[in-house]
Amino acid sequence: MAKRLTPWISVLVVLSTLWHSCSPAAGADPTAGFTAVETTEDRFKLHKPYDLPQEQRYELCADGMRRFWVYCDDKPFRAGSPTKPRSEILLNVTYNSGVWQFEGYGYVPAGTTGVSVMQVFGAAGPPRNTTLMLHVYGGRLVYYNDEAKVVDDHIYDRWFRLNVVHDVQASALTVFIDGDKRLVVPGYGGDLHYFKFGVYTQTDPSHYMESRWRDVKVYTKTPY
Repeated sequence: MAKRLTPWISVLVVLSTLWHSCSPAAGADPTAGFTAVETTEDRFKLHKPYDLPQEQRYELCADGMRRFWVYCDDKPFRAGSPTKPRSEILLNVTYNSGVWQFEGYGYVPAGTTGVSVMQVFGAAGPPRNTTLMLHVYGGRLVYYNDEAKVVDDHIYDRWFRLNVVHDVQASALTVFIDGDKRLVVPGYGGDLHYFKFGVYTQTDPSHYMESRWRDVKVYTKTPY
């Protein structure tokens, strides 16, 4: 009997190995080798329509979740600014060298479209102010508004883990979703960078835009 079961045992071992090698847990943690940066609440700077109190466009929940929402006809964050409506956090951890990483768990409700939910601010100059932006269009998370660079096809109505690694010297950015590498793109220069997240109106937006975030952290490989 033992000899007859041996082939089946071998098959089960192979299948088990394949399953574990394909599971998300098998992938390397994007934060491995990085050091967490202290991010106290005073480092989270809200940008919202200048004519509204923050509670009308932003909510910090008791469990630490941050909820952002904005309408496409809202005012900009500052009177006289030519920029579009936003409700987003500027994470006041600036850098100009080394390797830095943003990590956060995001959620985008169905219907939100034409909006940036995360960006790496800073570039070599006009017309670009950012070195990376992640936009939502019709349930897809894309690099800027480039439909050829889709980071995730199904971003609506689920929590996803987002990691963005910025190697300043190499001028390279790597984007991970749920631990899987999805995008590697060049940067756009600049001598000062920081991370932002929330909702910032872009091309062909929905009337109402929302995103939610929790467990946002910053990591680095450079002493600071």
